[in-house]
Amino acid sequence: MSRALRVWLALIVLVLAATDAAAAEHRKVVILHSVGPEFRPWNEYAKQIRAELERLSPWTLDVREYSLESARSGDANSEPSFVQYLNALYADHVPNLVVAIGAPAAAFFRRHREHLFPKTPALFTAIDQRRINYSDITDYDALVAVKNDFRFLFESFLRISPDTRVVAVVNGNSPNELFWRKEIQKELKPLENQIDIRWYDNLSFLDIVKETASLPPHSAIFWNTMVVDSTGVAYEGDRALTTLYGTANAPIFSHDDSFFGQEIVGGPMLSARKLSEEAGAVAVRLLEGEKPSSIRVEPVGFAKPIYDWRQLQRWGINGSRLPPDSEVYFRERTAWETYRWQIVLVVGVLLIQTALISGLSFERRRRLHAEVQSRQRMSELARVNRFSTAGVLTASIAHEINQPLGALRANAETIQLMMESATPDMDEIREIVTDIRRDEERASAVILRLRSLLKKTPFEIRDIDFNDVVRGTIDLVAGVATARQVEFGSSLSAVPLPVKGDPIQLQQVILNLIVNAMDATSDLPAGKRRVSIWTTYKDKSAEASIADCGPGIPPDDLKRVFDPLFTTKAGGMGMGLSIARTIIEAHRGKLSAENPPDGGALFRIELPLNAAAD
Repeated sequence: MSRALRVWLALIVLVLAATDAAAAEHRKVVILHSVGPEFRPWNEYAKQIRAELERLSPWTLDVREYSLESARSGDANSEPSFVQYLNALYADHVPNLVVAIGAPAAAFFRRHREHLFPKTPALFTAIDQRRINYSDITDYDALVAVKNDFRFLFESFLRISPDTRVVAVVNGNSPNELFWRKEIQKELKPLENQIDIRWYDNLSFLDIVKETASLPPHSAIFWNTMVVDSTGVAYEGDRALTTLYGTANAPIFSHDDSFFGQEIVGGPMLSARKLSEEAGAVAVRLLEGEKPSSIRVEPVGFAKPIYDWRQLQRWGINGSRLPPDSEVYFRERTAWETYRWQIVLVVGVLLIQTALISGLSFERRRRLHAEVQSRQRMSELARVNRFSTAGVLTASIAHEINQPLGALRANAETIQLMMESATPDMDEIREIVTDIRRDEERASAVILRLRSLLKKTPFEIRDIDFNDVVRGTIDLVAGVATARQVEFGSSLSAVPLPVKGDPIQLQQVILNLIVNAMDATSDLPAGKRRVSIWTTYKDKSAEASIADCGPGIPPDDLKRVFDPLFTTKAGGMGMGLSIARTIIEAHRGKLSAENPPDGGALFRIELPLNAAAD
């Protein structure tokens, strides 16, 4: 092996060894949480600080997180055991950096630094400058503090919602939260003559939810934190704020954008991103060996205002009142912004269609005339099974016609008595004659509908609108439904349902199903008899559904209900449904029956849309 080759191999070995040594180098970081790893906003700070550390750090990081649970209640009896636990974990490998998130965690570490890691650099962050006793800060401590201005925050909200008269403050009952109740109350002293500030930290969270659900008009809610309520119940994650938002009858604003994105209106707030950038940069400097006491960072204040467009819309807050430097998130784009080119294309197509329609106006008039003729023929009934159906309807129609006939008889007798009088009242006689004419017209209308039912017409397949067939049948049975004291509801598709078929035969099928539905409700008391019919457009087919509130079809009979000679009626022939299915299948459609979950029976007619519509 040549000397040059040996030199190159030696260099490669040295480079690989240096690379392995650099890869093996890592830093241990301990993060102390004040109340727990899942409490907002501190969990958001911790998550973003970790992400910033990973982004900036040239080393492999071993990050471990621990929670100071005693901060929820203020009971310090558990702290010695926690200190012993941390000492046992790090007896042989002291961390390179301690990051305390929040004032309780920072105070705990300062109290026990001598028994924990006396020479380890510490970074205290997410702490308001009012919670810092600068005389306790050692040469091993670095600060990235925050600066809250609650009066400015409240005044900013009042500028965008000037009608606000009541502000409910939602704050927990932990020692840290009670400290902030006093501080916020002190800052808001000048606003007490302008708004009614209500405090709920002495209530359970469930009672707070009830109070904020019934606030008077022109109210707002300030969300500070809810770590522990007055009953000692802890609220981690998003549960408390989400619950409050679900029932609150007023807009919610807060001091920290960690709560922003769903429930909060917005405004000037602390920025978790900005704080994490500052804290992450300081943490890397400490890990590089820079002296903590030489690092000075100005407290992080409110970022420029941000607002949730959805919440502004929900609570009717005028966007023109927002500060000029504010940003609005989640704004819904206008139709023109979203579909500009599509709108231009549609307008162009419409202009072309307008030109074509104007040239085809004569053809359009002919089509309208054909539709009028079609609707007239749809009022006739098919001959199939007409006698059994007519017999059922005739009994009800006879009951309906007796009313105008009885009125005619009474009026005639009254005129006769008046004419026998020596001085008959002619004005009253004229009124009676008018009543007789009206009753005669009512009786004639009933007779005309019955004649239409029995009229014989030839079978004819043509293009029809299924909605028109259903509408004609509804007009036919309306009087019968009234006589039987059946509540009859209908809802027709808003779009045409063009099919090919014989309107008379289809009308007979629908009539048969409606009469069956009325029969099914006959045993129910008046006022509870209901029959419904509706039409829908569904996946290349037209549907008509007829439902009743009767006892339904026995499950064992559902498969046989359309069989010839099968019937569930005491006097039924068992042919009506069989003929109805035959007619629908001749139209290339489907007739089915089912029992809906809410009771009764439902029959569904499905007909294919004609080729042109499809």
